[in-house]
Amino acid sequence: MTLRSPPAHPTASAATPSPTFRSSAVARMADMPVSTLRIWEQRYQAVAPTTAATGHRQYSADDVERVVLLRQLTRHGHAIGTLAALSAEQLRELSRAHLAALPVAPEGAQARTQALRIVVVGRAMARRLERPAVLRRWPVAPTLVAVFDSLADAAQGTALQKSPPIDVLVWQAPGLQADALPGLLAAQAAWRARHVAVAYRFAGATARDALMNAGASVVHEPADDAALVAWLSSLAPLSADETRQQPPERSPQGADPWSMAAPNAGAGPAPARRFDDAALTDFAGLSSGLACECPSHVAELLMQIASFERYSAGCASRSPADAELHAYLNRVAGAARILFEAALERVATAEGLTLP
Repeated sequence: MTLRSPPAHPTASAATPSPTFRSSAVARMADMPVSTLRIWEQRYQAVAPTTAATGHRQYSADDVERVVLLRQLTRHGHAIGTLAALSAEQLRELSRAHLAALPVAPEGAQARTQALRIVVVGRAMARRLERPAVLRRWPVAPTLVAVFDSLADAAQGTALQKSPPIDVLVWQAPGLQADALPGLLAAQAAWRARHVAVAYRFAGATARDALMNAGASVVHEPADDAALVAWLSSLAPLSADETRQQPPERSPQGADPWSMAAPNAGAGPAPARRFDDAALTDFAGLSSGLACECPSHVAELLMQIASFERYSAGCASRSPADAELHAYLNRVAGAARILFEAALERVATAEGLTLP
């Protein structure tokens, strides 16, 4: 299946305004934080959007392409300071060079992935997986066994289910709701899928947690093709025989799979925060001049963890069990914050940055 461009309108004129995009939309398309986009623009002049009368930045389609190319190339290890001065064609050429240099998987690696068979729920995702730019990123391209518009259709696709179990059921969910789990489980059972992968665009925490607790791999739909392939490839079984011999382990009934995640979670209140949000925001805007963006990412994660720590501490308690649960979540968040504060100190030292 290939996407076809709609026919040009016969009355279209050169005066038709080109579409523009705001910073948040560009950041989503490039799968990057808005703060990083602003740094690239202000510090490196890597992109030059116009400014609307309202004060909002407006990015053209060419600007979006440039940002996406910059994002891909920085992930390959290039420094944004070096890339910023390159023209669009130079960036495209560098990107093509990276594609051409992708290593051919050794024979053993092909054996691990050649049997990857996928059922897709979501026509747009199926078309994306069949794009040449995506197919080139696989050592061996997967087989799309079937494509459906909905989980209900997938669960009832009995005419196609006489083949062996599939490796991955991929569901593209524009909006993820908390009641999605039964339909997803029914589709998985119908196709005997070894793994379930959910790519969402909008979702609440309750919906995400329900699917992840059931064993699904749940991510915000990757805008970058390399990230999409890497995610799905990580779900590939070592081999069909090994998967049959070693079924996925389930936690014993009543066991807490997160009990080892925060060893100090039950040791009383966590120490006070070392860095407040204002200091972390300033730190996230710093740059070491290297391609690594970990200082910014760690600072942003710290703010999110600290926010959840405060949120769980103030949650309304509907019952003693509910109060105990939120107290536990608060302790886990505190333990995670302490770990990330130590990580921030270490990454700041490594990159030669001054701690807030």
